[in-house]
Amino acid sequence: MRLNFIIGLFLLGFSSDLVGQSFFNYRRGRDFIASVGSGTSTYFGDLKDDGEYFDFKPHLNVGLSYFFNGNFGARAEIQWFQLEGSDKNSSDENKIERNLSFQSNNFEFNVVGIYQAFTSNGSRYYQRPSFNLYGFAGLGLLYFNPTAELDGKKYALQPIATEGVSYSRVTLVIPYGLGVRIKVNPFWNLAIEGGFRQTFTDYIDDVSTNYIDNSSFRDPVDAALADRNLSGTPREAGRIRGNSEKNDNYFLMNIKVEFYLPADLLSSAKLKSGRPGKRRKR
Repeated sequence: MRLNFIIGLFLLGFSSDLVGQSFFNYRRGRDFIASVGSGTSTYFGDLKDDGEYFDFKPHLNVGLSYFFNGNFGARAEIQWFQLEGSDKNSSDENKIERNLSFQSNNFEFNVVGIYQAFTSNGSRYYQRPSFNLYGFAGLGLLYFNPTAELDGKKYALQPIATEGVSYSRVTLVIPYGLGVRIKVNPFWNLAIEGGFRQTFTDYIDDVSTNYIDNSSFRDPVDAALADRNLSGTPREAGRIRGNSEKNDNYFLMNIKVEFYLPADLLSSAKLKSGRPGKRRKR
């Protein structure tokens, strides 16, 4: 289904050369680029073994870029993706005994600066190179909501305060990465991009510090979610539950379709003002 969607966008892009594009509009500058993409997301944290890099989950994004010149640009983007981890998949016997797990649906908004390695062959957008490398870095906001399943039902973990800590489900992130942009036709690109996210929280997976007294939970469900070790005996308060020295992070891998927006699309509001604008001579 996803492949059919991308193929459909390609066909639409090729047909745009023949339909609805005059020679005048073709030659006008197009500095704004809309993008839509899909790919995978990978979590790094307490519920994943060190050196384990392949645990891909769904990921979707939409964005809008603006290029100031042939090399430098900026982009705003919204992402939806899933992250998950489980001690059951670990090769560490202590983690298997701990028996914790989580799944989270996440939303990220970011703004990044972009640097393209190769400059344009001319002053027009359609004179850009057929192949380009780029890097990006910036700032973003992440909303996360770790959940766990118990007896076939999912529970949000943050309200339970499983470690006696009341943490925020919103955190700053630093996105940075590299990409490859391929020119499909004058109006369309195909981009492949990988980006790492450095976060400022250790609670994306709801695991960070130590166990607290299990009897302090009023709800038995909360107590069971806080301590799920396979021995059946609650862990003593203060015993290590996670590694607080490392924050949780994630990696996003994308395949994007990019379209150069018509030059007058974002300025169409001017036509609705009380003072009619003059028409340009062609």
